Amino acid sequence: MRVVRLDAPRLLAEAGELAGLLAETVDGGASVGFLAPLDTAEAAAWWRERAAAVAAGELTVWVAYDGRRPAGTVGLALPGKPNSRHRAEVVKLMVRRDARGRGLGRTLLTTAERAAEASGITLLHLDTESGSPAEHLYRSAGWTRAGAIPDYAADPHGVLRPTTLYYKRIGAARAAG
Repeated sequence: MRVVRLDAPRLLAEAGELAGLLAETVDGGASVGFLAPLDTAEAAAWWRERAAAVAAGELTVWVAYDGRRPAGTVGLALPGKPNSRHRAEVVKLMVRRDARGRGLGRTLLTTAERAAEASGITLLHLDTESGSPAEHLYRSAGWTRAGAIPDYAADPHGVLRPTTLYYKRIGAARAAG
């Protein structure tokens, strides 16, 4: 598998393929902000809407390819406030069902962590559905559980579920603390 950072034009070009990954992830039960069933046209539109943030440097997106087909994705959302430029949020870590169990989630997470560190980010954070398989990945990758919020978001079936917040110090912050 190869992992590629997408620029805005390539994100626009790949929106249809990425839509399939997003729809499959939602339909498989992952809580990534959408309700099931997710229409691929809606998913493609969502990806196309991200292109402006990528072009503005507010969002970085990586895609792992299994041949020519996207097998997974991860993003880093960078806040625009002057007092928060030292941190970023890991978003939309998704792995296609038939690509799971081979370390791709960890590869994508590591890609985002290394890129963040290289750009001077010292703190990463994310949220995930409490009790989800993703929690094992984050804990095993050295992320710290900050707490949980009850009924934070609806799962793909519309049921309110708790969300667990995680953070990880990287780079200079990790060395100092």
